[in-house]
Amino acid sequence: MRDDYLLSGELAKSLYERAKALPIYDYHCHLNPKEIWEDKPFETIGEIWLGGDHYKWRMMRGAGIEENRITGDASFKEKFLAYASALPLAVGNPLAVWSHAELKTCFGIDRPLNPDTAEEIWEEANAYIKKTNMSPRKLIESFGVEFIGTTDDPCDSLEYHEKLAADPTFSVKVTPSFRTDNLMTLRRDGYRDYIARLSECSGCAIDSFPSLMEAAEKRILSFKERGCVFTDVGITDFPNRIASEKEATETLSAVLAGKSVTDEAYLGFLGSVFVALGKLYRKHGLVMQLHLGAYRNPNSALFASLGGDCGCDCIGKAVDGGDLIRILDAIDQDGGLPETILYSLNPSMNDQLASIAGSFRGVKLGAAWWFNDHTFGIRQVLNSLSSIGYLGGFYGMLTDSRSFLSYPRHDYFRRILCSFVADLYESGQVADASALPLLIEKICYQNIKERIGESR
Repeated sequence: MRDDYLLSGELAKSLYERAKALPIYDYHCHLNPKEIWEDKPFETIGEIWLGGDHYKWRMMRGAGIEENRITGDASFKEKFLAYASALPLAVGNPLAVWSHAELKTCFGIDRPLNPDTAEEIWEEANAYIKKTNMSPRKLIESFGVEFIGTTDDPCDSLEYHEKLAADPTFSVKVTPSFRTDNLMTLRRDGYRDYIARLSECSGCAIDSFPSLMEAAEKRILSFKERGCVFTDVGITDFPNRIASEKEATETLSAVLAGKSVTDEAYLGFLGSVFVALGKLYRKHGLVMQLHLGAYRNPNSALFASLGGDCGCDCIGKAVDGGDLIRILDAIDQDGGLPETILYSLNPSMNDQLASIAGSFRGVKLGAAWWFNDHTFGIRQVLNSLSSIGYLGGFYGMLTDSRSFLSYPRHDYFRRILCSFVADLYESGQVADASALPLLIEKICYQNIKERIGESR
């Protein structure tokens, strides 16, 4: 890959020199804390690349590769060769850039991956893995990562976060994030069993809406003891109303009794949960992340065979802006909002979310998420932030990934950001370039580090 890829000119190159070596704060990802703690050396590049990266799985399905060589029982070598056969025609997909950046930065291999080179690269990468004893912690440290925010269910034991925090040999701070999808989606199969688990781990008998929130708060306190800074939710549905406490209790009680509930009751319950949790997050100083506009598990046959997170989620409908405002305003009226980050998988919402964020103190538009973290999608978010919001307060890139090889995505973002800012200057929209290096540093590193509470 060319050293200047994605850099639009000399000013962009100069800004990138400031950005490229900055430490990484990966404040939202799906890395497994147990795997970080155990730090088992990898065996093959196939294991690292294709063991759980649903971006790659999705692209392989698009190329017509059979499922056996994606998530099935084919060997990792077969899967790697299959991926290599598809990659050359994935032009424009960020994987075409990320894959070669991963080869170059993680394995020192700077040549295209294709059917002709795949066998050779397989052998060379595996030799490098064996020589360096490559492992999760080594990869994390090699990219200059200083902070990782994992994604954790309220019922998670957090035992591996405790172990990592007590380990003096690993300097990277790994903290849990409070993810409430399972707590909220009371019409899914297994919800009653989940509430029983939450009752047990919180020490609260959950039989009403207030007791559900009491259990949530106790788990929030446990998460905070282990360094939690961020919360999150990423469910398909968004509430169009806020039920009363009495109505929310009736809905919860009906589900716990094995009864079905109407859409109206369910969405009202969701509204009550969003508001009550928002108040708890404010009380305990946590950041509320809302991931909006996803449609989960549309392929029922694939979900039945593989479960969730297998690479078949998709962009859902835009959330109604009035519904979102209703939730934010209800929290704000009762003591103020927690700091809030809004992400949309549906890019049609970018401008709307930027304008909504500007109407409430402490609310920000978040990074281009998932299907939008490519050059066009990232520039779309930067356009919305800069033209409607305040670019200088942006928290920058996150990986949102399950792969330990995903950190070159931060470099990808930094190149796009530097070109975006340089292009504004070159087109005469920035009067003075002297502040641009500071702007780049704040977005890539300083803003999020200061929010997490560490002195620079």
